[in-house]
Amino acid sequence: MSQAVVDRLQTQFAERVLEASDAFGDHEVVVAMKDWAEVAEFLKSDAELQMDHFIDLTAIDYPERESARFDLVLTMRSSVNSARIRLRTYVKEGEEPATLSATWAGANWAEREVWDMFGIKFQGHPDMRRILLYEEFVGHPLRKDYPIDKAQPLVPYREVDDIDKLPPFGIEEGQPFSRIDWESRLAGRDNQVSPAIGVQQGQRRTLSDSEAAQQIQARIAERMSKEAEAAQPTEQPLADRSEEGSGE
Repeated sequence: MSQAVVDRLQTQFAERVLEASDAFGDHEVVVAMKDWAEVAEFLKSDAELQMDHFIDLTAIDYPERESARFDLVLTMRSSVNSARIRLRTYVKEGEEPATLSATWAGANWAEREVWDMFGIKFQGHPDMRRILLYEEFVGHPLRKDYPIDKAQPLVPYREVDDIDKLPPFGIEEGQPFSRIDWESRLAGRDNQVSPAIGVQQGQRRTLSDSEAAQQIQARIAERMSKEAEAAQPTEQPLADRSEEGSGE
């Protein structure tokens, strides 16, 4: 049925469907950014397609690609015929694709997340604010050129009316990872907050390297050894053999 969706789009939009593929059984259609909202609306409203189930909308960053930095990918399915398809377009730095929030309500928050994480704004969105990070956050952390050691500005605790909000428990509550000197804090202690710091501190990184895992492996080896011994045929004692021979 998913191939029928691709065929319907190619019939309806002809050369405006730039690419179509079904790699690993995942059907996908690529359109220009100017056709993004129109094709998406058609997928939902067309009586033959009825792609009424919004699944996800996200972006992929290719910072070294000259033609367009981002892929914008919409995944949807039909609850009527169970067809599933991806719609993809290419977005240049600074371009604003049309919002799909009027077509699927779920696209509202998904587009806010794409803005928050990748820096892609959506034209016509009713509430284009960050959704995961605070407004003072600088940059967009899922861009591949976002510095891993970037320290964000500290923001004081803010009271909010009519919301049950817990105040910070300590001075470092809400501070970014990069602002804390974890190496000096954990020196000489058997704690870790990341595998990389665990290596620097000379700690075991994973459960497979831990003492508990070694004990489990030892018990498994002992059990397998016993099972192997039990499976071997036992030789009859020499005395029993002589008695059998004399009886004959």
